[in-house]
Amino acid sequence: MSIVRLIYVTVTADQIGEAERIWKNHCAPLMIQQPGCLSEKLLKCIDTPGEFISYSEWDSQASIEQYRKSQAHAEIQRHARGLQAGGASVKRYEVR
Repeated sequence: MSIVRLIYVTVTADQIGEAERIWKNHCAPLMIQQPGCLSEKLLKCIDTPGEFISYSEWDSQASIEQYRKSQAHAEIQRHARGLQAGGASVKRYEVR
């Protein structure tokens, strides 16, 4: 059973383009290369500018834990931290 990991992030209006660029050029390529990462997407809110969800699907919780301890995760956090207007919220869901 796979697990979907959602990270809810808000950026300021002047950071929207930069957030998309960083995700496309840095975060997404690193994440999809991680063992157990089945897919990754960046969801951009239509109703509220500046709201995004990082969507990733993983083969197991063990793969998520391995990723969270990886150098790639630390690098993704470095890229994303400067853009967050508020704190990020992370939730996990089992795919049924």
